[in-house]
Amino acid sequence: MRISQRASRIAPFYVMEMAKAASALAQQARGSDKPMVFLNIGEPDFTAPELVQQAAVKAIHDGRTQYTQALGLDRLRERISGWYTTRFGVNVPARRIVVTAGASAALQLACLALIEAGDDILMPDPCYPCNRQFVQAADGRAVLLPTDATQRFQLSAAQVAAHWQAQTRGVLLASPSNPTGTSIAYEELKRIHQFVSDKGGITMVDEIYLGLSYDPAFGQTALAIDDNIISINSFSKYFNMTGWRLGWLVVPDALVPVIERLAQNLFICANSVAQYAALACFEPESLDIYEQRRAAFKQRRDHFIPQLKAMGLPVPVTPDGAFYAWADCRSACDKLGLADSWAFAEHVMQHAHVALTPGRDFGEHSPGDFVRLSTASSLSDLDTAADRLRQLLEAA
Repeated sequence: MRISQRASRIAPFYVMEMAKAASALAQQARGSDKPMVFLNIGEPDFTAPELVQQAAVKAIHDGRTQYTQALGLDRLRERISGWYTTRFGVNVPARRIVVTAGASAALQLACLALIEAGDDILMPDPCYPCNRQFVQAADGRAVLLPTDATQRFQLSAAQVAAHWQAQTRGVLLASPSNPTGTSIAYEELKRIHQFVSDKGGITMVDEIYLGLSYDPAFGQTALAIDDNIISINSFSKYFNMTGWRLGWLVVPDALVPVIERLAQNLFICANSVAQYAALACFEPESLDIYEQRRAAFKQRRDHFIPQLKAMGLPVPVTPDGAFYAWADCRSACDKLGLADSWAFAEHVMQHAHVALTPGRDFGEHSPGDFVRLSTASSLSDLDTAADRLRQLLEAA
């Protein structure tokens, strides 16, 4: 069977390969006094609040399970628009909001609508691997530009200008970012967007962790800049609906009918029950719960990252959002006699029963120097993981 070149260009998702290995080992350790602690997958340990669950049950009971419009329920689009107003003080008209089958569908629709074969899209290294694959699936080319701690692992306007070529179509950024949890300073993002706009390019910003911002200096949506920003968002992270597969896309007015046409053909619509359930996300009771959980995620960050530093796994930039720690493991690798972050993650998984994610997925620039740890787990799980990592390193 002949496989398409498009499919062949899609790289393996090593996060999932490591997750499968960790799950297999966890099965073997079931019932032992050292069960696996999973810090490898970026998923909140909270589920949807009660009101959201009840809304889903009611939708099913009332038979609201048929197709919706491709752009999503009008009521949901209005609720999302209202959230931008109350949370960020930004007017985002509902007519520019497209409800999608997860942020993945939002990214696919945006890339298919805007990227031609041979177009280059500039992205930071490190960055979330699937975002690169959406560019490549649209026959574009993801161009990774190395970043470091001095720039918060984010692109700068000067960097974008220096690497802009005739075939460059635009930038795809993430703020806050997976794997680093760092955001782009608002003024720097404005400079990037101004340069890209002057070149006739596109600025796409993955904002799926925006609700989980902890620092007012960074917790503003890119949509505040102007109406030409393309923002991707999701109900998965802040709204704790990972398996419901519901997201949204905010685009300029002129792009709405284009996205609608693509969505009609590729997806028909987002999951109807999930859409009706998501209406309850914006009830005051639910929003209070989400803010309590955001505070809990911040507490976990503040509790866990100092422990990593103390044991020789420093996090060069304290995350201002999301629930990740991008830890430098070079010293730990030297201590254990290991070659890189992949070997370190395997060693930790086997000997400490803690699952981490090595840097291989996230870029090409020094991927062996870092591991990503999720701080979305409970404080007790984080303490257990820290104790085991500390013991492993102290015994070396």
